[in-house]
Amino acid sequence: MIFGRGRFPAAVEDFEAAVRAQDADAAERAFTRLTRGFGKAAPAELQAAGPRLAAVLGQVPAGPRAVVAVMTGACVERGADPLVCAPDVFSSALDAFEQAAVFCERWEAAGRGALPDHEGEGLEEADFERIGFEPVMAWQALPQFEMACVAMLNSPRVRREVPAREGLWAAVARVAELSAEPFKCLAYALAVLDDEPLIALDRATGAGFVLRMSGIGDNFQLHTLLADALIGRGLVEGEAPSPEAVACCRDQSGTVQTFGSFNLVGADGEWVWNEGRPADIPAVDGVRLVVVDPPPYRRSWPAGRFFPGMTGELVYERALAQEESAALLARVAEPVR
Repeated sequence: MIFGRGRFPAAVEDFEAAVRAQDADAAERAFTRLTRGFGKAAPAELQAAGPRLAAVLGQVPAGPRAVVAVMTGACVERGADPLVCAPDVFSSALDAFEQAAVFCERWEAAGRGALPDHEGEGLEEADFERIGFEPVMAWQALPQFEMACVAMLNSPRVRREVPAREGLWAAVARVAELSAEPFKCLAYALAVLDDEPLIALDRATGAGFVLRMSGIGDNFQLHTLLADALIGRGLVEGEAPSPEAVACCRDQSGTVQTFGSFNLVGADGEWVWNEGRPADIPAVDGVRLVVVDPPPYRRSWPAGRFFPGMTGELVYERALAQEESAALLARVAEPVR
């Protein structure tokens, strides 16, 4: 029998039992078999393993906990139920980020200088006693928890139905503030909007349009999808992106070179930068609003999805009545130059 096919479920079972029994030696042996067999496990075995690994995640010691979280994320990417796995992964990630905040505060209080990297470069043995084992291990584990959480957040059902996002978002923001490390992938994934209305106003004609966005990771992706929805329909003047670029921003793998079809301005008059997120776009009466202007200069970039595992959608719904558009335009600040 090829190692991993048949043996992997046994390793999962043994690891699960050892963790629940708090048998450190047995858990370590099963963990080794688990990690060795993971890459050879059949898809059905991984789908079954995801919820079981997630269920014991909070009882796994700090050292291997983040690795088990990543394995759970990989199981989800191969078909395990993300709704079952996400709450435990988010809970462990929240604990890690809260402990990492403690690490940052104690590190600064100890006068230790620049923070160490997550691989341990810059750490001393004395730091485990000076700062605490759990905070040190949490700091080192953050990139792995970021990876595991993004795997969960690729699922629109997790984004809509699992209520742990706000607490995790606050904890990530706190560590980012203390460390000046943005954890951009997780911060952007937590900020992804679903079934979110967007109003686009064409300043040149005064026309307005209502759209609905889901699963869009950044404003590069939004820009391309919005250009397709408006220019591609002939609703706004300009050069539409290619079908290939649009497909890469929806659900196709890879990237295709594209260009800026227009300039986006928020209701506050500030430019809506492509490097930002749809969640950062200012709202008017609770609805995010962008004003479409001609592009001030030629810009190009590789069009694609910020999160390759996340489907992006921008659905055109309707045109606004002229008086509605005019009233909204009157509330938009002049563009900041």
